[in-house]
Amino acid sequence: MTQTAQLSPSSVFVVSGGAKGITAECTIKLAQYQPCKFILLGRSELLETEPDFAQGCFEDSALKKRIMENLLALGEKPTPMSVQKVYNKITSSREIQKTLCSIQLTGAQVEYISVDVTEPAALQEKLAAAVQRLGAITGIIHGAGNLADKLIEKKTEQDFEKVYAAKVQGLENLLSCVNPEQLQHLVLFSSVTGFYGNVGQTDYAIANEILNKSAHLIKQNYPACHAVAINWGAWDSGMVTPELKKAFAERGIEIIPVEVGTQMLVNELHPNHHHNTQVVIGSRIRPTPAPLDSQLRSYRIRRRMTLEENPFLYDHVIAGSPVLPATCAMSWMINACEELYPGYKCFSFKNFKVLKGIIFNETLASEYILELQEVEHSNSDSLELQTTILSKNSEEKIHYHFQACIKLVKEIPAIPIYESMNLMEDNIINTTGKDFYQNGNFSLFHGSSFQQITRVLNISQEKITIECLWQEITSKQQGQFPIQWFNPYTTDLSTQSLWIWLSHFHQELCLPGQLRLSEQFAVTPCNEPFYVSCEIKGKNESSVTANFILHNRQGQIYTHTLEAKAVILPMQLLRRN
Repeated sequence: MTQTAQLSPSSVFVVSGGAKGITAECTIKLAQYQPCKFILLGRSELLETEPDFAQGCFEDSALKKRIMENLLALGEKPTPMSVQKVYNKITSSREIQKTLCSIQLTGAQVEYISVDVTEPAALQEKLAAAVQRLGAITGIIHGAGNLADKLIEKKTEQDFEKVYAAKVQGLENLLSCVNPEQLQHLVLFSSVTGFYGNVGQTDYAIANEILNKSAHLIKQNYPACHAVAINWGAWDSGMVTPELKKAFAERGIEIIPVEVGTQMLVNELHPNHHHNTQVVIGSRIRPTPAPLDSQLRSYRIRRRMTLEENPFLYDHVIAGSPVLPATCAMSWMINACEELYPGYKCFSFKNFKVLKGIIFNETLASEYILELQEVEHSNSDSLELQTTILSKNSEEKIHYHFQACIKLVKEIPAIPIYESMNLMEDNIINTTGKDFYQNGNFSLFHGSSFQQITRVLNISQEKITIECLWQEITSKQQGQFPIQWFNPYTTDLSTQSLWIWLSHFHQELCLPGQLRLSEQFAVTPCNEPFYVSCEIKGKNESSVTANFILHNRQGQIYTHTLEAKAVILPMQLLRRN
């Protein structure tokens, strides 16, 4: 059994970028938790003594005035650049000194080394000297990094090298200074940019994703080491101006308070988290919508599908063959639209039709085509796309499978309240949980990926209300139909309410056919209860029409689907093996 790494007073941490900014704040918090030994690395110079003209002067404008006066006294002409250079040198040294004092106040030992982590020879030499004084290095916190934010077509090789070298080469150089068998802790300051991507930060995303993979690799090769890549979001630091905070808020990006974030770092180093190799702390980055072209555009996206790539299909078998759920066709269309238009979300899809289902048997096509055609732009605040899924057989005959019109918007409207909500229990149907499924002629055919209805709260000729709790399946099970803004699995689960109503009152079964309109206001929750109110709008011998409202216990609507029409099928068709 692998021994768990423990922090102790004898632990010796090398911290790159650790004398200033957020990495410094994290180091101070760690020292407060466990006073040990720290070697802080940074490129800035630590002044042994400040120039006479700067001593005792801490107000920015006054300090810059003294710098100008000093340059004039030296016979130099002060320029904004020359003044700023001296100013940065003085204030940087002060920040480093402040960090060192804060760490020393905890009882920890600390040294600062002015060195560039991308220069291996100097790094080796200076760290070797520090090790002689403090002891062998047992931990690395790699927080050094650079930014060169630009659109990819404007980036230069120098931009890439600047960003890549500090993160990746810096880590390689640090690891080369340490005996890996003695390394107990490795903390890599990565970014949500590496996890989600971000406009203008391709090089930064690449570098941080390499850090993520490096943590996994170190853990694999040295399981005793507590290795973790922390994918930080934006911090509430001096770099985040009020204007930037507002911009983040508009994009739904929450910033990390310094006190909260630093404590989360300490928490991650607890032995209980020894096996957590990658952690994301921060909001998903949502891109700013790009301006729409004046011309209406169209796209054709091709996809091959197999059962092996989509394990959830084994839980959606009809008449002996796995069948693509209509809700997965919806997610296929919606996800494609949202990926083509970053910053926009699907608010509604209308006139959705099942034209010819996709069955995973000998009729499965070698390739399916998703056609997307822009229909309308509305001042760049929204756009509509006509979407169609089709395939061709060996004779080039076209088969149309699904179609819908999808509306994307920059801002989702406020969540409405379902005024007709009724959560009273009438105890007419006492079946619960798994007993709704694969349990007789009129039970639901769905496997575990599409379960479960926990109970029926009430049922009448006009309406059925059910409680659901869908346990999230793994990304591998989701295959080519991942959960994003739209969840095809909970949506399919919600439609099962109509099946129960139809089998209870009419001893009939149904499958989805079409719907007039569906609007989504919020993400339907996983792993916690939600409710479906299914309003019956009409029925005849061949079909039944209903509204589906997905909501929480307070009546806040996640999604409502209006005039969904299901086709009534012979029972023997669904039961055939």
